[in-house]
Amino acid sequence: MALHFLVEAATDAAPGAAVTLTGAEAHHAAAVRRVRVGEEVTVGDGRGVWLTGVVEAATPKEVVVRVTARSDIPAPSPRVTLVQALAKGDRDELAVQAATELGVDEIVPWQAARSVSRWDAAKAAKGRARWETISREAAKQAHRAWIPDVTEIVTTSRLTARASASVVLVLEPTADAALTAVEFEADRDIVLVVGPEGGIAPEELDALLDAGATLVRLGDTVLRTSTAGPAALAVVSAALGRW
Repeated sequence: MALHFLVEAATDAAPGAAVTLTGAEAHHAAAVRRVRVGEEVTVGDGRGVWLTGVVEAATPKEVVVRVTARSDIPAPSPRVTLVQALAKGDRDELAVQAATELGVDEIVPWQAARSVSRWDAAKAAKGRARWETISREAAKQAHRAWIPDVTEIVTTSRLTARASASVVLVLEPTADAALTAVEFEADRDIVLVVGPEGGIAPEELDALLDAGATLVRLGDTVLRTSTAGPAALAVVSAALGRW
């Protein structure tokens, strides 16, 4: 499989045009992945554009790719969102990385009541930027045409507002219903909610249920916060026919 790289902005490049990689992406392509002149690669903008081309020049500061083919890939529908509670260490970041590789369309950081990690205003901006970087790199590694959106951090009250427009499924080990038994509608987006290490607080579960969310479980075991979201995404992807 050809190596895949990303341009910083949307591109209207057509076959015959040249696309130039610069900055960190050029350095990664030339110095780390060691692309060579004449090698076929793919280039995307993370918003559905997929270009195939041949490397014409390769230096750590600039890599030029001559486009030979272009595809415009529509965004997946329905969208699948992961609401990931902040977690200690790098567990939430591991979830972001794996969820991106597995096809999530949107990632929402959640300041849950039991989250050990806390983001104030300054830390929220840095945290979101960090998650965006992780998602971008994971999408590139996975050869995805669309990079997931990473939203601003939300509170539980803001999270409940999504239940009226989407199918909100809260991963809860004690739930009676299994995720594998859920039947999905083609015209309703899906939101998967994953709590922190200590689980979702009872008052948060009540608020989500009152808003129309459904509690679901994954098997008979209790998964880590870094594992639950990706596992649920695998189930949903199979049910939607993505896999």
